[in-house]
Formats: sequence, structure tokens, C-alpha cells
Amino acid sequence: MMKKAKGIRLGFSTLSIFMRPPESWADTAIKDNFNAMEILCEGPMWPRSGLWKEKLLGAGNNGLDVYLHAPTVDLNPASVNRGIREETLKQLKEALDMAAGIGASHVTTHPGIIHKPLPRIWEMCMEYAMQVLGEAADYAKGHNVTLSIENMPNKPTYLCTSAEELDKFRRNCGCGVTIDVGHAITCPDPVSFLRLGGISYLHVNDNMGDKDSHLCPGDGILDLNLLKMHDRMIIELNDYGNVIRARDVILRTLF
Repeated sequence: MMKKAKGIRLGFSTLSIFMRPPESWADTAIKDNFNAMEILCEGPMWPRSGLWKEKLLGAGNNGLDVYLHAPTVDLNPASVNRGIREETLKQLKEALDMAAGIGASHVTTHPGIIHKPLPRIWEMCMEYAMQVLGEAADYAKGHNVTLSIENMPNKPTYLCTSAEELDKFRRNCGCGVTIDVGHAITCPDPVSFLRLGGISYLHVNDNMGDKDSHLCPGDGILDLNLLKMHDRMIIELNDYGNVIRARDVILRTLF
């Protein structure tokens, strides 16, 4: 099916096959006619464990584009706690080392969360986040990898819920951006995210506009025609059966 999708790089997040053996992930992608994959760096593929050196060194063979999603659980580049920021940067660098080691081209991460979104605290924490992510982006460039910051769902404590703020991070940190279209459609102006420069790839999922529910594309309010604006996409869903269904929906939309 992907043969007719000339120029399109379409893959999935390993979130959907998280409990399968990691060494089988690339084979699954190839078997099901994907040409890209995003490895979730949590649990079995936490970079510091080093398991990737045994299980994933050949992940990019057979023409498969490989991206990583850095660890984000319990981490926060915008934390007021210096120790949390330092650990976040350390784990970002470890993910970037992993990316370089397996030939991944991009590493996606989150911009951070501000638990008390008062104006003076917001500005301070945003500056902290840009310092952490800017240093990580510089480290990435030294490894021939692109660090990419993801837009967040429309919640008052999240950074980068507007295209304007995400672009500010992109310019100040010297990195790319990953546009999660499901996150975008919870925000007032979804299309503005897709018009930004420096987009690495899309995360594709759907919802009803009220929360980040990770539905299959077409099961929510997402205008599928928006996907025609870009040619690199990662289906980010919890269930692999829905990944296959989403693949078919996307290809019917694009072709």
C-alpha cells in the first residue's frame, strides 16, 4: 500500500506495541508497509538502561526512517527545581546519544509544564525551559540529530499550546517542532501549528476537541485534509489494530 504513497513517510509510535519484544518492532513496521517508526524511550527502551544497544542497532535498515520520543514522564525542563531541570537535560542527552547510535534523525520532546501559571512564574519557567532545550538542541546538532519540540494540548499549565509560543521556542532553542494534530485541535487555531516553519513530522491522532483522547483519525473532529500539508507522519495511538486502521484512513485521504 505504501508503494503508491510516493514521497510520504508514514509510521507509528511504538507506544502501540510497547509490550512486544523491541527487536521485533522494525520487522512489524516493514511487514505492515510502513516506512517510518518512532521509538518511545520509556520503559524497556529507557536510554540509560542501554538495552537499545542489544535490540535496536539495526532498526533503520530496509529504508525505515527512525525517530525517537525522549523520556518525559516525571521530567520537566520548565521546573522551578534545578535538580529536575538538570535530570531532564541529562536524559535528553542520553536519548540523543541513543538516536545517534541507532541512526535516528529526530528526537521529539515536550516543552514543559508550569504548575503555578502566574505571569511572573510563567516567564521565569519558560526561560528555564528554553535554556534546557537550547542546550539539548546544541548537543543534538553535534550528533547530527534534530531535537524537536512538540506542541501541547490546550491546558493552562502547559507550555506551547499556541503556534506563536511554539515558534518562539523553535527560534530561541534552534530546534525543530513536532506537530501533534490531536493536541492542535484542542486549541483555538489548529491550522496555525501546521503553517509553522521547521516542522520535523506530525503526530497523528484524533479527539472530540475537549481532551487528548488519542482516537483513530476520522473518529473525532480532525479535518483529515489537514494531513495533506505535510509528508512525514507518525500515527500515535495506544492500540496497534487502530494503527493499521489509521494507516488506511490516512492513505485514502492523501491519495
